[in-house]
Amino acid sequence: MKAIFQKLLVGITWVLCRLLPVNPRKIVVTSYYGLGFGDNPKPIVQELLRRGADVQIVWLTAGKAAADSLPAGVVACEYHSLRKIYELSTAKVWIDNCRKGARMKRRSQIYMQTWHGFALKRIERDVADKLPPEYEPYAIRDSAQIDLIVSDSRFMTDVYRRAFWYDGEILEFGAPRNDLLCRNADRPLDKVRSALGVPADCRIVLYAPTFRVDESMDAYCVDYSRLRRSCEVRFGGRFAVLIRLHPHVMQRTSELRFDQETTFNASPYPDMQELLAAADVVVSDYSSLMFDFSLTGRPCFQFAVDIDAYRNDRNFYLPLDALPFPLATDNDALEAQIAAFDEAQYRSKLNAFFAEVGLSTDGHAAQRCADWITAQMKGEV
Repeated sequence: MKAIFQKLLVGITWVLCRLLPVNPRKIVVTSYYGLGFGDNPKPIVQELLRRGADVQIVWLTAGKAAADSLPAGVVACEYHSLRKIYELSTAKVWIDNCRKGARMKRRSQIYMQTWHGFALKRIERDVADKLPPEYEPYAIRDSAQIDLIVSDSRFMTDVYRRAFWYDGEILEFGAPRNDLLCRNADRPLDKVRSALGVPADCRIVLYAPTFRVDESMDAYCVDYSRLRRSCEVRFGGRFAVLIRLHPHVMQRTSELRFDQETTFNASPYPDMQELLAAADVVVSDYSSLMFDFSLTGRPCFQFAVDIDAYRNDRNFYLPLDALPFPLATDNDALEAQIAAFDEAQYRSKLNAFFAEVGLSTDGHAAQRCADWITAQMKGEV
C-alpha cells in the first residue's frame, strides 16, 4: 500500500509541477543517478561558472558526500525527493550522462545528453537481448526527450545513431571530461598524492578494471607488487600502485589484499579523470577509461583474464587485440608487455586508432557545450 501511495504521489507531483512556469535561467544537472561533481557534466558546469553565466545551477545528488562535492555556485537537490520533480519541471536545461527516467519534459525545455564514455563494450539496443525487459521502453522514452547527444568521435556518433533509439541531433563536440587529459601541463599530481597519502617522490601506476555483471572479484588478480616493480624497471623512478574499482563494486575494495605502503585504495577518490591525469601508467581491462587515458599518450595496458566470459555477456565493438593497448591475460604476460613497451610504436598505433574512429576531443569540448547551452537559453538557435 505504501508503494502504491508513493507512486501516486510522484505522479501527482509531476502533473502539478508542469503547471509552474519554466525558469529560463535554471539548469538541472545529473551524473550517474545522483553521484557528485564529476564526469562530463562537471567541466561543462565549471565552464559556465568560469564565464560568470547568468544561470542557476542545481545538481541532483544522492547523499551527503555527493552534495558536499559541489562547488560554490551549484545548489544540491536530493535525487530521491519530490523536490527533484519540481527542479526538473521548472528548469530550462537538463544535462545528464545517463538515462534520466524523467517522464515529462516540457516543449520549452532542452535536454543535453553527454553519456559517459567511449564504448568498447556493446551497449543499449546492440545488447537488447541482455537487458532487462523493462529497459527498452524506458530508454526509448528517454531518447524521445533528448535534444542533443554530445559525441567524442565519428565512431560514437554511429553507435548513438544505431543503438540509442534516437534520430535527433548529434554534435561531435568531444568529451568534456577529457579536456583535462588533453592538457598535460594541468596534471593534478600533488592533489592526488596528498589526498591518497602517496609519497611525493612516487610515480603512479593506476589499476582500474571495470565491473562484472555478477559483481565477481575473481578477475581482479593483478600482482600489485610485481606490477610496481615492472614499472620501476621499465619506466624508471619509484612507483606506487593505485587501485580504483568501478562504482558498482567499489564498496568491496576492502576484500583486495595488498601492501598498504606501496599500494593505495583510490576507489573513494571522487574524480576518475583527475586520477587518469595524474597517472604515469594505467592498467585496465574492458573499460572506456583506456580511451580517455590514451589522450595523454602515456602507457596503457590491458589485463584481461576472462575475455571469453565477458565476450559472452556483452561482447565488444572492437577486437581487444586490435586496440593500441598491449594485451595481457595473466601476470607473466603483463610483466613481459611492460618490459617490451615501445613508446614510438605505441604512439603510432594511437594516432592510427584516433584517425580510424574519427576522434574529435581536443581540450575544448566543455566550451562548445557551454556555447550551445547559452545559445539555447537565449533562444539564438
